[in-house]
Amino acid sequence: MSDRLYQIEAPDASEYWTRMVKCQDACPVHTNACGYVTAIADGRYEEAYRIARATNPFASICGRVCGAPCEANCRRGDVDEPVSIRALKRFVTDKYGPESGQYASHREGCDKRMLPPNQGEGERIAVVGAGVSGLTVAHDLAQIGYKVTVFEANSEPGGMLMVGVPIFRLPRDLVRHEIDAVLSLGVELKCNQRLGRDFTIQSLRAEGYKAIFLGIGLPKGRKLPIPGADLPNVYDGLEFLRSFNEGKPLPVGRRVVVIGGGNVAYDVARSAIRPFEALNPKQQKAEMERGEKTAYDVARSALRMSGDKEVHLVCLESRKEMPADEREIVEGDEEGIHLHSSRGPREIVTDEDGALRALRVVKCTSVFDENGKFNPTFLENETEEIEADTVLFAIGQTSDLSFLQPGDNVESERGLIKVNRETYQTTSPDVFACGDIAHGPRLFIDAIASAHIAARSMHDFLRKTRTDVVVRKQWFPAAYTMAENWYSLDRREPPVLESRERAVSVDVTELSFPEAEARRQGSRCLKCNVNTVFDTSKCIACNGCVDICPQNLIRLVGMSALVQSDNHWQGLAEQALGVPMSQFKAMKPEELDALGAIMMKDESTCIRCALCATRCPTNAITMQRFEYYRECVSIPAPNPKVLYG
Repeated sequence: MSDRLYQIEAPDASEYWTRMVKCQDACPVHTNACGYVTAIADGRYEEAYRIARATNPFASICGRVCGAPCEANCRRGDVDEPVSIRALKRFVTDKYGPESGQYASHREGCDKRMLPPNQGEGERIAVVGAGVSGLTVAHDLAQIGYKVTVFEANSEPGGMLMVGVPIFRLPRDLVRHEIDAVLSLGVELKCNQRLGRDFTIQSLRAEGYKAIFLGIGLPKGRKLPIPGADLPNVYDGLEFLRSFNEGKPLPVGRRVVVIGGGNVAYDVARSAIRPFEALNPKQQKAEMERGEKTAYDVARSALRMSGDKEVHLVCLESRKEMPADEREIVEGDEEGIHLHSSRGPREIVTDEDGALRALRVVKCTSVFDENGKFNPTFLENETEEIEADTVLFAIGQTSDLSFLQPGDNVESERGLIKVNRETYQTTSPDVFACGDIAHGPRLFIDAIASAHIAARSMHDFLRKTRTDVVVRKQWFPAAYTMAENWYSLDRREPPVLESRERAVSVDVTELSFPEAEARRQGSRCLKCNVNTVFDTSKCIACNGCVDICPQNLIRLVGMSALVQSDNHWQGLAEQALGVPMSQFKAMKPEELDALGAIMMKDESTCIRCALCATRCPTNAITMQRFEYYRECVSIPAPNPKVLYG
């Protein structure tokens, strides 16, 4: 255990132990990833699905496209690489999720402890927008006694799931199945109904809806205000993705430049490089029936290799700074996307006939200033031109609030709906909003988490109650085993189609783990809910645990060593004994050591081998399993906190 900087904390009854289970703590809906990953490792697949589904009505979709904050915070990542949590979720939802045809598992898997305990009285609720936030609100409120109607502007539900995520990442049949599972709870759906065109907030009130939820997202893309941005063949990325996913792609030329460095930019670029004729299933079916599918793929591959379509991606960030997932960047490179990092767009250049010819870029030397704020700097004399006949902007999203009317009493700020961030109630007490329209672009799982809160707040508004969420904690003796050589197992990514096959089709690129590999990857989990618990009253300071720890992360430190240190350890000495450092420094080393010592453990690299507990001669160290869950409790509230103010 090195003397590097640590966040020092003495375990107590606070949130320390919940934060030790980092994957669950990092998940916005607090899914017990440790639970379903270890269940997969043991072959308990149905149980694993129920755990993954418990707090997330869109577990199957998240198994495909979630940004996976659980993985980013996985403790195994401190040892080598994180557990493949998202892919393991996909493995188990394939078996028991709605896409398997088993809607009962979806309905029964909901953890109803996270729903308000008291029921509604059948009031009518209007949900505007059938994306993940709107459907999550509908999912929650339908189960506690409300009559929910969802209004969707498009011809089918799903929102950005259907129009903003490429079809080669997220199968549309899967989306439809998971949405149908929510609708099976008794939710009414009305499509082709646009707020501001077919109905208004005031008309919903007049029809008897007692509360209204706005889950309309950010439907419009942004363009940079550079010369040429309004030329033909210059589109925003969302417009392009929407058309592509609907099977009616916008006309693009042979040379395409995408501006942006995030996942959406790669979604746009990877969609643009694919042959648009592959979007026509009737054509592909006819080819397969004629036995021409293989010949077709070979021909398309040959065209690609000979320069049939050329896609470039330009971003301000350096390769290491890019916000896109590493796998997106690597797979994009495999599919032939040309990356131009550390470049800032300056002008869309035309030829003498006024036709789009190229994108002029300038060298970007830094994206953020010394305070971490977005403030790019450039070498204006270092420019280049990237030939193009189509430019696609993928630099962010904006709202469309044209539906708001003065009588709605719903205010906006900075292009978003103004809400109370604790309750997602707007400035009009009967109207609520969350997801991207309330807090800006975030992950799907963030929209789901905020929708759970909004649904509880709508319930509280109607019932004049207050619903709080409490954490229930439990300790158990840990009877557990780790897989053989679990500490040396490498992370594996789920299999994907070969790059040539990906680039000439719109087939789903990522496949599911084979069963044996899924169990092997699940067994990499360090079981962070199992903890080494120290009973200092039994410790005889023999240092046996220190000697045997293979990670060298346990340390028994006398007070003299802490006081003499020039760093952060001094503060720990003050915390332990409640005595000012000035008093400590006047004492001799032997006097300080007589006061006692501190057992310190670096939790970041513990592999749960239990050797310290096995070695301890006095049973001062035991292995105990900590589990927790969240539960809604409702209390009367004459002045509910959901009232805006």
